[in-house]
Amino acid sequence: MNLKSTYATCLFALLAGLSVAAHAESTASPPDIHQVVSISEEAGGALCGIVNSHLTYLDAEGQRHVLDYRKFSSNCLEGS
Repeated sequence: MNLKSTYATCLFALLAGLSVAAHAESTASPPDIHQVVSISEEAGGALCGIVNSHLTYLDAEGQRHVLDYRKFSSNCLEGS
């Protein structure tokens, strides 16, 4: 019984931590994109799939930033 309680406590702590991380990410302010410098994606081969992408931009003060995100490959047909 004690082992089950320990597992339940660990699971609860993990789920609570994930909830806090998701909330912090969703309440972040949007980036100050003044000018887009480039948009690129890592090579994903000839297949449609999820790839890492990078948006390089300048903020209102002229500082360069890179926003990393994941998206469908350019090889995917739109709408399908």
